[in-house]
Amino acid sequence: METSRFELVEKEEVSSFHFPEGEVLENDEDKKGIKRELDRAISLGNVEHLKVKIFFADDKGDKLVNTTIWAITDNAILLKKNVVIPIRRIIKLEI
Repeated sequence: METSRFELVEKEEVSSFHFPEGEVLENDEDKKGIKRELDRAISLGNVEHLKVKIFFADDKGDKLVNTTIWAITDNAILLKKNVVIPIRRIIKLEI
């Protein structure tokens, strides 16, 4: 995947983004892979305070944020300061 198309943003900016309802990943195997990576990222973030590159899409295009994941729900990830990214909009993670 070509990562240069992603706009690097600060986590504080994410709270102002609008996320469409649609999913960015169509393949069920890719969706399961994201869930596995999220589980790994939350463990590493809580224990080692490891930052993760989160590649995602809002209604304006592809974005990238480098931060620690604080929590995961069934539908979203939570970053510091109650910033939320819907899992359905995550394209990939780099741990």
